[in-house]
Amino acid sequence: MSVSQNAVMHKRPIPSSGEMLPVVGLGTWQSFDIGDDPAAFEQRKQVLQILFEAGGIVVDSSPMYGRSEDAAGRALAVLDARARAFVATKVWTSGEREGIAQMQQSAKLMRAPVIDLMQIHNLVDWRTHIKTLRAWKEQGQFRYIGITHYTNAALDDLAAVLRAEPLDFVQFAYSIDVREAEKTLLPLAYDKGVATLINKPFGTGGLFRAAKGRALPPVAAETGAASWAQFFLKFILGHRAVTCVIPATGNPVHARDNFAAGQGLIPDEAQRARMLAAWQAA
Repeated sequence: MSVSQNAVMHKRPIPSSGEMLPVVGLGTWQSFDIGDDPAAFEQRKQVLQILFEAGGIVVDSSPMYGRSEDAAGRALAVLDARARAFVATKVWTSGEREGIAQMQQSAKLMRAPVIDLMQIHNLVDWRTHIKTLRAWKEQGQFRYIGITHYTNAALDDLAAVLRAEPLDFVQFAYSIDVREAEKTLLPLAYDKGVATLINKPFGTGGLFRAAKGRALPPVAAETGAASWAQFFLKFILGHRAVTCVIPATGNPVHARDNFAAGQGLIPDEAQRARMLAAWQAA
């Protein structure tokens, strides 16, 4: 199954506003840190075009990702697509003044005077930055605010912040083989009405290594998954607390495959259980 311009990507509400968000977006970690390579830039521009054609809009980046913010911002500008995109980035530094300067630079690099979602990356100095995020949201410079991490060791810390602070989004790692977030964080986000962005959906590539040479199990056909990438992404999307998953890629072929996971059938809990059992059986 490939991306179809006639197919519709599923959407889920951002609980704090009710705004509907397409369920598969684009991460830019490593994949958009391309420097000044014209050929690489053309590929990334094509990836963004495929995202929009598939019905997706979320583009997530960070100052931590080298020059990814600039590449994404330039591509959005060339495509005249800023108005179509849901631009998410992060603050990743310590200190109020340093955080303000970094966020101003991110807005400049991503050609986004108003950033749709500003997140505190890996909870770095979050108590300082949360004050700025709240003030800038009230002023209209951010539409939504949130927190992120990528390690299982930080899941309890993310949960503690969600319990203490009203936030719009939380971003963390979750995949078919790394399911610790199911224990506390995903249910907590659902109960508190916090949207979730899922990073590392492929376990930094480990899932593909494990799947190499294996045929898709019969349950894949029930969900319309035509590849292992779609199988892994659809498993994630079957969880009711997941708002959007953001696989990173700079490869147009992989992008088409990934974004197709948000179209067609989404597994229910019974199908997810069979998907997990099939994956663990081999």
